Amino acid sequence: MNAPSGRILTRISDAELERRWRLVRSAMRERRMDALVMQATNDWLGGYVKWFTDLPANNGYPRSIVFHIDDAMTIVEMGPTGATRALSGDALYRGAGEAKLTPSFLSIDYTHAYDAELVVADLKPRSYRTIGLVGKGALPHAFVTHIEGAIGAVEFLDATPMVDRIKAVKSAEEIDLIRATAKMQDRVFAAVLEHVRPGMRDVDVTAFAQLQGQLMGSEQGIFLGGSSPMGTRSPFVPRYMQGRTLQRGDHLSLLIENNGPGGFYTEIARTIVLGKASNELKDGFESVREAQTHTLSLIEPGVSCRDIHSAHNAYMEKRRLPPELRLYAHGQGYDMVERPLIRSDETMMIEAGMNLAVHPGYETDSIFAVICDNYLVETTGVSDCLHATEKRLFELSV
Repeated sequence: MNAPSGRILTRISDAELERRWRLVRSAMRERRMDALVMQATNDWLGGYVKWFTDLPANNGYPRSIVFHIDDAMTIVEMGPTGATRALSGDALYRGAGEAKLTPSFLSIDYTHAYDAELVVADLKPRSYRTIGLVGKGALPHAFVTHIEGAIGAVEFLDATPMVDRIKAVKSAEEIDLIRATAKMQDRVFAAVLEHVRPGMRDVDVTAFAQLQGQLMGSEQGIFLGGSSPMGTRSPFVPRYMQGRTLQRGDHLSLLIENNGPGGFYTEIARTIVLGKASNELKDGFESVREAQTHTLSLIEPGVSCRDIHSAHNAYMEKRRLPPELRLYAHGQGYDMVERPLIRSDETMMIEAGMNLAVHPGYETDSIFAVICDNYLVETTGVSDCLHATEKRLFELSV
């Protein structure tokens, strides 16, 4: 039988995992935290578990991690009731000492305490004084309340901001994988341009894009694509709304936001026209392309995300375009969206080594103007665009 560790598509190095653990334990000692507790159920927005273990959570099944200050991690995950596995030296569960297994499901209410009971059994005998919760807003209520009620005289802190600041700045190994994801998405988009034609449904286009990405090493992601006749906006829509059939003269807004080798996310968005674009659509795209360039000119280490957001809105309003009320630029890594957010409520400052998706846009009744690409923050500003796909409307002869 093949070893499970040998089946991984792209494996993070031992040195990279040890770098992460070392940085977090140093921060924990400064704050006198004895352990961290986290849980994830998916690998779209469940990146903490992946970041600590190189193991993603999938399919809504909980995977919980107890990260000890002076001991190997404990993992709680799906499996037979009462089963445990010793993991010291395991090539798949690196940095972990034990796995505790239980068949729990978020859809089955009476199992909601099962994972928490195993976490408590790991923590309580250690007589810890301070425990940090990571990704607190995403932890199930039943999971947290059971742990807090069962352990006793322990102080619980929100450790999320501490971990976020470490996680947001990428290492050289992570940056190489992020660049590989962007290159993969360029290849996926190029393949879509060769494949798309009238008579296909929107879902046929996004399913083709997903297949191409998975053949190139992607594991997960979303593909938003919505088509409309020219003169009617074509916003991003999820798969269950992608039943429209493309006709000649239509345009399609396509967002490719899948992860690549190693599980890192970037995202690219462009508009495809099955014929000729209207002048209004051309002008709209040029407006968001220029807005993206303006935002990029503001990004450098030490700058406030709030100030960038404010400057972007001033730029848009000066051109009689709508101010940005959604999220138009943000960090990415193991999560599709991670800090920092380029938004008025973000307290984190820009630092070198961050991976940012920048996607200004706006819509009217007649157009959906959008662009999206990724950039790295370097010491004096942003890198060259990680995506090589041209920044233009793609008018196809069909």
